[in-house]
Amino acid sequence: MSERIVVIAPNWLGDAVMALPAFADLRRHFSSAHIAVAARPPVAPMYAMVSGVDQVITLPGGGGWRAWTGWREDVRALEAGSFETAILLPNSYGAARNASKAGIRERWGYATDGRGRLLTRAIDPPHGDLHQRAYYQALTKALGIQEGPPFASVRPDRAKARDVLREIGLDIDEPFVVFAPGAAYGRAKQWLPERYAELADLIINERGWSVMMVGAGVDRSTCDDIARRLPKGGTRINRLIDFSGKSDLPTLAGILGEARAVVSNDSGAMHLAGAVGTKVIAVFGPTRERQTSPLPSGPDAPAPVVITHDVFCRPCMLRECPIDHRCMRRISARQVFDAI
Repeated sequence: MSERIVVIAPNWLGDAVMALPAFADLRRHFSSAHIAVAARPPVAPMYAMVSGVDQVITLPGGGGWRAWTGWREDVRALEAGSFETAILLPNSYGAARNASKAGIRERWGYATDGRGRLLTRAIDPPHGDLHQRAYYQALTKALGIQEGPPFASVRPDRAKARDVLREIGLDIDEPFVVFAPGAAYGRAKQWLPERYAELADLIINERGWSVMMVGAGVDRSTCDDIARRLPKGGTRINRLIDFSGKSDLPTLAGILGEARAVVSNDSGAMHLAGAVGTKVIAVFGPTRERQTSPLPSGPDAPAPVVITHDVFCRPCMLRECPIDHRCMRRISARQVFDAI
């Protein structure tokens, strides 16, 4: 009987993608084991598109304050798997507590958040300015697992995505660029709507390509703002399509994979676009690109392009800019257009 391992996934989509190289290392090392991934509902569907995942468990308890009220649901979900080992990628106390309460004998992870006594292998977290991908791989390396390449690969259902594109009137041979203008972290991470509108105008009129905007329901107001700023006109082929709030995660992954390029703020969609093998132009403002830049999907995939404008106050890591948002305002549409 093969060993049964569960990997507790990060709660945010971007972090979950950046953890994929560490998961690939685990898969190679435990080649004959049954490896499940336990993840929150917004992230769990991604793992069904990841090679080497034998089972996806959705943890219903929730993060944040829900971690303290719904944890019993998570414990029951983990108990049902009869796992022998849990590898904890999140740093939270709750992740270790749930694995312990579920009766999982071996619990491995970083000794953070006061949870060291709950772990059977407690690893000291690394120091220094590491990319989040390297942070996760430092854990698996400390567990005696050989470190593999820094690639994150997600394989969506491309045929389903093409069907969706046909339904909204895009021919599968018609070039288009995807904009992901939202950012869950806060408005400071968002490139300005007027810049996105200027870029859409350049793509439509100078390339003759369409532009599709994607995002969650909360991003609709941002997409509306961009659409209002775009000069009127254009043909059926040359147009701006608002697809925000209209796709689940697997459909979004497929659409990103069909695009010629994806222009995004520092967001989960940015990381997902890199993982499906599409060229990514990532616009960074207040956050640290050295820690969260997107990863390519493989050695032959397009290298992500990171665009920043250095000012004295970045990276500030603030959710709202207290001054004039100069780190984003000074990145021009032409600069991004030239990178596509």
